[in-house]
This record gives sequence, structure tokens and C-alpha cells, in this order.
Amino acid sequence: TRGNDMPEAKRVLIVDDEESMRLLLHRIVESIPAAEVTLAASCEEALQLAGSRGYDLILLDLLIPGIGGIEVLSRIRAGSQNAATPVIVVSVMSDQDTKIVCQSLGANDYIVKPIERDSVIAAVEAQLAGRGQPKAPRI
Repeated sequence: TRGNDMPEAKRVLIVDDEESMRLLLHRIVESIPAAEVTLAASCEEALQLAGSRGYDLILLDLLIPGIGGIEVLSRIRAGSQNAATPVIVVSVMSDQDTKIVCQSLGANDYIVKPIERDSVIAAVEAQLAGRGQPKAPRI
């Protein structure tokens, strides 16, 4: 149980179909004080979790079997209780067109794999600090 003097937990959802990447991101994010991490291995699991619980931040891979990360982002922004939650895309896709599509759908940041620990921590901390200013999708 948490004492009253503990900082409020920051709930972070990590979505990646590759177990090694999920675990690496988990280790990095949980090094941030008060971060509480939930892992999703599929698009369906990500949408179920995003639809059932509020998060303070979502880290989202794009190349996930099924509908894919871009559609997951679109559906989260379209009407889940996490529609205003900051989303950091973490993907091997480094082309400008993909980044623009993600930004237009409301992604707050974009990290290209292979990831660097310090870059991930900086991006996560920046989004958690600015939790009150979600990025609206461009229509």
C-alpha cells in the first residue's frame, strides 16, 4: 500500500508486439519515480486496456500485427477515455511521411528504434510533466 507521502502513480501503457522491446521499455520507464507500467502485446489488448482504464502516457509501436499502431492511435484519439492522453510513438519506421501521419493523428512525440535510454526517459518525463496539455488531432 502507498502512504500519503508517496507521489501519485503515473500510469504508463506500453504497446509493442516484441517481448524484448516491451521489457526494455518497461525497465526504462519504471526507473522513473512513481511510474506504474502496464504492458500490451497486441492491438486488441491495447484498445481493451485504453478503453477500460485511464493512463497518463501511452508508448505505442506502429508495426503490430492486426490493425497496426496507426489505427490504434486513431481509435484511441477518436473516443476512448484516453483520447487526451499523451502518446509517444516508438517505431523502427523513420520516414518523414509516417511521422507526419502520426502527428496529424495526435501523437505527442516520435522515437525511432533502436532506442536510447536517456532519450526515452527525457521524452516520457516531458510528456508526464505536461500531462495537462494533450495534443489534439489535426482534422
